[in-house]
Amino acid sequence: MILKNKYILALKITGFIALVAIIFSIAACGVYGFSDKGGIPPDIKTVKINAIEKRAPLDNIQLRQRLADRLRQKIVGQTRLTQTNSDSADWEINISLDQYTPSTSAISNQTVVTNRLTVALHVIRTSWKNEDKKEYDVSRSFEFPATQSLQQAENGLMDEMTRTLTDEIFNKLFSDW
Repeated sequence: MILKNKYILALKITGFIALVAIIFSIAACGVYGFSDKGGIPPDIKTVKINAIEKRAPLDNIQLRQRLADRLRQKIVGQTRLTQTNSDSADWEINISLDQYTPSTSAISNQTVVTNRLTVALHVIRTSWKNEDKKEYDVSRSFEFPATQSLQQAENGLMDEMTRTLTDEIFNKLFSDW
């Protein structure tokens, strides 16, 4: 009986030590989040996001406007940066729409069943304070039924395209992955 009680006590102590070790490990690592301003140097306070430039032969001006607006909202809402239109911003972000291309993605019984809209953007983040420039490419494809016209597909995919591309741009800008 005494041996059983010592065994139970040893298990409780071991479990307690393991729990404390896990808690300290998590606290030491920290929880990563964009609100921690992980990829933003402390001296960077303002950001200027320019209108998205059209470079693709085919274009969707509504997508370009919505992407720029949503990116501004996301940066202001999830970082400590302040949006400015001043030429003296610490960071300036320029984005170009380089590709906006519909294509066939699936054929069944010699009939097109699915189409794809590929959107590619080129992002340039210029740090005027640190005289640094970083460039990123973001590309995503969006599937739609071949029974839809491109205009119908654009209307149906607009929210998904805006959300997905904004998140991808944001992640490229504010992480060092």
